[in-house]
Amino acid sequence: MLLRAAEPDDAMSVARVHVRSWQVGYRNLLPDDYLDQLQPEERAQRYNFASPDPRQPKTIVAAEAGVIHGFATSAPSSDPAAPGNGELCALYVDPDWWGRGIGMALMSAARAHLLDLGFRRALLWVLVGNTRAERFYQTDQWQSDGMHRTALVWGLTIDEVRYWRTLSAG
Repeated sequence: MLLRAAEPDDAMSVARVHVRSWQVGYRNLLPDDYLDQLQPEERAQRYNFASPDPRQPKTIVAAEAGVIHGFATSAPSSDPAAPGNGELCALYVDPDWWGRGIGMALMSAARAHLLDLGFRRALLWVLVGNTRAERFYQTDQWQSDGMHRTALVWGLTIDEVRYWRTLSAG
């Protein structure tokens, strides 16, 4: 599996993984009619994989034989209560590829990117009730601080809980 920076031509492939992951992973957590209407074409239009600005989100993809199976996006934190920290903004793997180590490889690469930017701590937000994701992040030493927020994501209001992790080399 090759890990590399996302390129502008990857937008549709990343969007397919993103939408499919939501449709499978968030089933029973979000309304079925909402999940069923998600379209990769709409999602792909929102990505900007061309910016060289380190303050902008960076997406790393996991690809094999030219097919993208997952991605992670990291950036300086957008949380106004957590200035000076990094943030894992997204981590999704195509459901057909779950359990094969792709998520952990992407997580490691995203943490390394944040560390390279000079961050020593990072946060992420998890959809409330997403126990699969919570277990995954806890395995990687992320810990919830119990902080909750309501956010508008893809036109849907969702509840999330915040997780933190210290970043270190190695």
